[in-house]
Amino acid sequence: MDPFGFVLLIILFPVLGLLVNLAVGNRLGEKRVGVVASIASVLAFTVALGTLVTLLRIPQGGEVLLWKWLKIGALEIPIALKVDALSTTMILVVTGVGTLIHIYAIGYMHGDPRFPRFFVYLNLFLAAMLVLVLADNYLLLFVGWELVGLCSYLLIGFWFEELKNSEAAKKAFVVNRIGDFAFILGVILIFWTFGSLRYGEVFERAEATFRAGAPVVTAITLLLFVGATGKSAQIPLFVWLPDAMAGPTPVSALIHAATMVTAGVYMIARSEALYNLAPFTQSLVAWIGGVTALFAATITVAQWDMKKVMAYSTISQLGYMIASVGLGGYVAGIFHLTTHAFFKALLFLSVGSVMHGTGNEGDMRNLGGLRPAMPTTFKAFVVGGLGLAGIPIFAGFWSKDEILTEVFGKNAGVFILLMVTAGVTAFYVFRQLYLVFAGEQRSHAYHPHESPRVMTGPLIALAALVTFGGFLNAPPFNLLTRFLSGEQAPFEFGIAGASVGLAALGWLGAWALYGRRPLLAGEADPLRNFLGPFYTLVENKYYVDELYSLLFVRLYQWLSRVAANALEERFLHDFVHDTLLASGYNRWVGFLAGPIDHGVIDRGIERLAMSVQLLAVRLRAMQTGYVRQYVLWFVFGVVFLLGFLIMRQAR
Repeated sequence: MDPFGFVLLIILFPVLGLLVNLAVGNRLGEKRVGVVASIASVLAFTVALGTLVTLLRIPQGGEVLLWKWLKIGALEIPIALKVDALSTTMILVVTGVGTLIHIYAIGYMHGDPRFPRFFVYLNLFLAAMLVLVLADNYLLLFVGWELVGLCSYLLIGFWFEELKNSEAAKKAFVVNRIGDFAFILGVILIFWTFGSLRYGEVFERAEATFRAGAPVVTAITLLLFVGATGKSAQIPLFVWLPDAMAGPTPVSALIHAATMVTAGVYMIARSEALYNLAPFTQSLVAWIGGVTALFAATITVAQWDMKKVMAYSTISQLGYMIASVGLGGYVAGIFHLTTHAFFKALLFLSVGSVMHGTGNEGDMRNLGGLRPAMPTTFKAFVVGGLGLAGIPIFAGFWSKDEILTEVFGKNAGVFILLMVTAGVTAFYVFRQLYLVFAGEQRSHAYHPHESPRVMTGPLIALAALVTFGGFLNAPPFNLLTRFLSGEQAPFEFGIAGASVGLAALGWLGAWALYGRRPLLAGEADPLRNFLGPFYTLVENKYYVDELYSLLFVRLYQWLSRVAANALEERFLHDFVHDTLLASGYNRWVGFLAGPIDHGVIDRGIERLAMSVQLLAVRLRAMQTGYVRQYVLWFVFGVVFLLGFLIMRQAR
């Protein structure tokens, strides 16, 4: 009996949750819908804990073969799940933090007319991410990769009534398709080179066949990394993530803290054997990560929207992870991925709590003085901010300094970029803290109040994880490093002291500008006078969106118009008009308008519509409201599916 055979339940529980809510969610009511979705996530987390216990007993892990999927020539792809230290760490993070976000969302989404649909999407997103991290081959990983892209589109544009929300969803979808196109080319090149897409076979053949610097391995890793720049929002494909804040705040916490945006980091860590054979790619990855980290952090210091601050902060922290895995610090990158899920989810949910308690006010110029009215949210934000800023003893301190230690000595330029980013990070964290909670309320258009317990409970749990979660890999225990690699984690107190010193300077700068004398209503940002013209540059995000619009969007639209006009003019004039006129234009028009248009097209569409209406009437009779009948249909479906699979296997 396969000791890891139960792992499939981790994916099935969220699927079952979404199916229940999809079938009867509109009849259950808000509370039951939220409970169903949250229980599904809790059960998945419970199975993930069971996986950890089993893996500690069987350290070599295993693969769960479900069924053979594709066999085309030499290509054989199974549906199989890989259980090892890396995938187990990821499923614990995804299901653990995901469960807290599900519970929080019950309170945050209260009163939304599409409440059941939201939780269907949330469970679907969880299942998709679990497919991605448990896949044992690149093709199944790509299926999960695309599914989380679909779910992000559905969730970012959930409030599609507002044009900016639907445009943000489309932007995220289109930008990620650019990266995904390169990613699938990399997957094709993997099969072309190694004759397989299964991780074990690919990595074994790569190490046996190629030396470091082999052009084909470099090409594969570069293509895969372009995909990672889309999913993990790195230069140049980072532009979708700030706009993605248009979705509900629990979506931001789930997508941008614990799941989708970490997919690129996970993929590079999973492909360690390939990247170790591509030193050029490793160097490029590290530089892009370092530049992205500082680039996004500087933008954050001049933003006023609370969620936009968190968005650019996420891009910056992902830069840390990318830089680490790029230089071979795979464990350090995964450790920071884990702690980032804790403190960034806490910060996103704290921001959501502020917006919930202030009538959806997200502009920090209109906030201020919220500490007395929202004490729990304030404390949670402080803890999350200390974790993000890398202040001892909080989680971000241990993981960030482990990355700096990994980078130190391997790439001095990237190390300097990340060290400077540490100081800028502390500045924008405490800038936001002072602007939102200190001083006096700068707008009286709302009456602030604390969020309900269903929202503050997850904040408290995440605050505990931020406070104590870093000790998972703190010296001398290094539990996570030993679990992932069996080695001892590096930690240099000198580097740690320097990064904490820079963070302290950033905190001091924020206090001098915003804490010593809190901002008054209508007052300009004091940072503008301090930074001068550079403030305008970062306030406008280096005009990257405008540049992309000019180079790609407007150019594409202009070329489309030119091509369409030229085609229309030439085709209609030279062919349609002249040809048809010369051959009896009027007779052709009469024939097309009469027998063809009215007799065939119109009548065909009308009959199709009547058929669909008749089918709907017949199917509507199946919706009786009796659970026993639904169960019977479910059983029929399972029997049919099992019979189909058995017959296919027999062939």
